[in-house]
Amino acid sequence: MNWSLAFEPLLSWPLMAALAVPMALLALAALYFRQRGALLRVAAFAALALALLNPVLLDEERDPLQSVVAIVVDRSQSQDIGARAATTDQTVEELKARLGRFSQFDVRVVEAGRVSETDDRTQTRLFSALESVFRDVPPSRIGGAVMVTDGQVHDVPAAFDGLPGPLHALITGEDDERDRRVRFVNAPRFGIVDKPLSMSYRVIGTGEEGQPIDVRVSINGEQVALERAIVGSEMPLEITVPGAGRNIVELSVERAEGEITDANNRAIAIVDGIRENLRVLLVSGEPHAGERTWRNLLKSDAAVDLVHFTILRPPEKQDGTPINDLSLIAFPTRELFVEKINDFDLIIFDRYQHRDVLPILYYDYIAEYVERGGALLIAAGPEYAGEQSISRTPLMSALPALPTGTVIEEAFYPRLTETGARHPVTRGLEGSGQEPPNWSRWFRLVGISRPLGDVVMKGPREEPLLLLNRNGEGRVGMFLSDQGWLWARGFEGGGPHVSLYRRIAHWLMKEPELEEERLTAAGRGMTLEVSRQTMSDEAGPARVITPSGATMDLPLVAGRPGLFSGSATVEEIGLYQVANGDLTALAHVGPVNAPEFAETVSTPDVLRPAAEATGGGVRRLAGFGGRLAMPGIVPVRASGEASGRDWIGLRTTRDSVLKSVNRVPLFAGFFGLALLLFAFCAMWYREGR
Repeated sequence: MNWSLAFEPLLSWPLMAALAVPMALLALAALYFRQRGALLRVAAFAALALALLNPVLLDEERDPLQSVVAIVVDRSQSQDIGARAATTDQTVEELKARLGRFSQFDVRVVEAGRVSETDDRTQTRLFSALESVFRDVPPSRIGGAVMVTDGQVHDVPAAFDGLPGPLHALITGEDDERDRRVRFVNAPRFGIVDKPLSMSYRVIGTGEEGQPIDVRVSINGEQVALERAIVGSEMPLEITVPGAGRNIVELSVERAEGEITDANNRAIAIVDGIRENLRVLLVSGEPHAGERTWRNLLKSDAAVDLVHFTILRPPEKQDGTPINDLSLIAFPTRELFVEKINDFDLIIFDRYQHRDVLPILYYDYIAEYVERGGALLIAAGPEYAGEQSISRTPLMSALPALPTGTVIEEAFYPRLTETGARHPVTRGLEGSGQEPPNWSRWFRLVGISRPLGDVVMKGPREEPLLLLNRNGEGRVGMFLSDQGWLWARGFEGGGPHVSLYRRIAHWLMKEPELEEERLTAAGRGMTLEVSRQTMSDEAGPARVITPSGATMDLPLVAGRPGLFSGSATVEEIGLYQVANGDLTALAHVGPVNAPEFAETVSTPDVLRPAAEATGGGVRRLAGFGGRLAMPGIVPVRASGEASGRDWIGLRTTRDSVLKSVNRVPLFAGFFGLALLLFAFCAMWYREGR
């Protein structure tokens, strides 16, 4: 029970002052002049003042409040090393059991450090978690906090003084741990395909400074070099970027004897390969309505260097005009098709026919260029079915189809074949999802027989319209109509000529995104996403190997024709290997070279300044013989010591909650009235004598 005295005036304070001041002056004057009964007059006035102030004796019934104690549990991936996770679980259970014996503590447990699906930060942020626990707790009720961690915490404040109670840290792990790690020092984000790229790295090892060590260098899962490095020194590295798009450069070192983990024995750098400008040779056999369609498209692509020739004056044209009077550029056939043919990534013959402009031997050079990895596109018109067709030259060996000699002249809608609906060049082509397709008609098609490769578009009577074929190491495409310019001119609403022509050109130049059979994997936050392009009806599941070596099957679900995908939320940060059929891919999930693995050796030094600033302490949990060295828990006052050799203190609060109040008025009823009457009667009696 808590007794206290309070005043509940019967009048307002201004009115009380107006009455009390004159009475006090009269009483003081009587004392000063030593009038008879002055002391009784003062007593009477005091009794009247007390009656007006109405003193009340309060009896409060209160319940004490509990101090809030936080247990912050480190669940970061480094806590999975060795027996740290088991030690952490055992410690947390023991802490809860011991704190549960004290009724004055309200224990709150919060876990931090585990990477979530929406948060790919790999820093161990225990102080952020601690702040969230005490967000709704007044400072006077904070009893303190206990962190169970390996000591590698990344959000320790520079000057920690924001905790009214003591902070204690219990450190998992052993005192003599060893670790070896490798990390990139300089890793450019971009590189030019097939060009050298300079990088640098450093190997760090506990007690290994200055020693030589082998470092394996792999790009996209294939080892490309074995480097000799000096531990502790920055080492140069030069690689060649193998292809456009994402390339994963991996450094790895062997696990050292007694090393606690090899999770950081690999370092990853993601380099986006950028192609230098692609060189395209466009040869137009003669001026025609669609001649500039290919030219305008290729010139609009900043990644393409275009060389374009149009045959305006074939050799058989003889009109007597002197050569010196002609303002035409001679076609540099030897320079283009002999000396520099291998400098081109793509050769396009646009309605070209053999008219002795190219020597017959040069067609054999072009066929050999394709066989060795070059790209050739034939945009055919009626001349392809004629007597001067290039199919009657040595180029025949590279062509995917020979003409029948017929030219179909009728209106038709270009349509995708069943193969074309799956092929990445034509899959999802705008306007192809309805019947008839939402694009304009064409009016001419060259007939062919026995096509090779994939027929991805068809014309009237199911005749092939667009062929894509592999020839040796190279690729050949054949467009069997010269009517594509109708789409470019907007005839009947036009059509998707830009996307179609660009996809054809980039497929011929081996753009990875347009490969028919392709497996890709990527990490988004802590989600592994796998995509599979295939010409088959089914893709089957993908086999995934996690950074720790565990395997799992990831089902791939069909989306659009020829495209399958799947995703899974994972818990491990690192490099994942994905396989499906004969294809493999790599994906890094989580931040590259995450801070969580930069330092994995447990340490009490990181948290010691913050703990000591609050009166707490830091101690290891590993005891003699592998036993758990748990400290005792002692409730302490706010001003008392909070840490000892084998114990930790947590502050108790003096806050309480009011349940009820009993009021006892001191000047109420007959007692107050009798006291006042007695005082005034005594005063009158004394003054009347």
